[in-house]
Amino acid sequence: MNIVDKNLPRKSELIKKKLHFLKGTKIPLMSEIEISDSGTCNRKCPFCPRSDPEYPNIKEFISAKLHKKIFKELSEINYSGLVIYSGFVEPMLNKKIYQNIFEARNFLPEAAIELITNGDILNLERLKKLFDAGLDTILISVYDGKEQEEMFYELCVSAKLKKNQYVIRNRYLSETQDFGMNFSNRSGMLEKAVYSVKSVQEPLNKECFYPAYKFFIDYNGDVLICSHDWGKKNIVGNLNDQTILDVWLNKKFEFARKNLLLGKRTLEPCRRCDVNGILIGKSSSDEWKNIYKL
Repeated sequence: MNIVDKNLPRKSELIKKKLHFLKGTKIPLMSEIEISDSGTCNRKCPFCPRSDPEYPNIKEFISAKLHKKIFKELSEINYSGLVIYSGFVEPMLNKKIYQNIFEARNFLPEAAIELITNGDILNLERLKKLFDAGLDTILISVYDGKEQEEMFYELCVSAKLKKNQYVIRNRYLSETQDFGMNFSNRSGMLEKAVYSVKSVQEPLNKECFYPAYKFFIDYNGDVLICSHDWGKKNIVGNLNDQTILDVWLNKKFEFARKNLLLGKRTLEPCRRCDVNGILIGKSSSDEWKNIYKL
């Protein structure tokens, strides 16, 4: 299997280690919480749905009330998995990102907290402030070439970060190198992007582990079955009026999880998607298969 994104083996091993269960049961909890904390980004990369002129750019951010609710509920189930501030946005545009990381760390002392950024507004002071707030690892996606990549390495060294506290991702590579990532068509949302990619014509008959290990939260509280659902076609709940456990175990999420573990990609947006969904989360998927007797 060709692994283009060198961060994937690191993350796969981390997710495997973070497998844990609802207390007193054999029900696996999510190993990863990803928070898309706004509706905006400062870039429109050619391989991103945001380069589609019709893709919405909404300058709204996750509320303090919702953020606190999320992490209070996670603390109540002793969540010790991975938390990532990333999603469909640039998380450093949120002026409360330091406060939010600090809050997440206070509620979840055993969790791993990461942030993915394009680095455009990153400097030494802000980098140090993120780690002072409780960040474990920063992943910096480099879009402007080798010189910028070297600049970010120097910045992390200047901040006295350990090698396991930062990952520099070379997203400036050419399309023949898949832009330095394990590329997908973003669940069919690249048809009008600058780098146009068609949706699959027929649903793939391939397993996908995303709903077995991952819980994706949009800034307005919506929960999606997958971080590739850029069109937000499959919303399985909303955390403003539901709990995390209620959504994780509800019928909509269960339907998606069962079907994708069986390789049935007939639901939205999966029927349009070409993502390789088995690179991360096998341990969680095996546990769910035992529960569902698949």
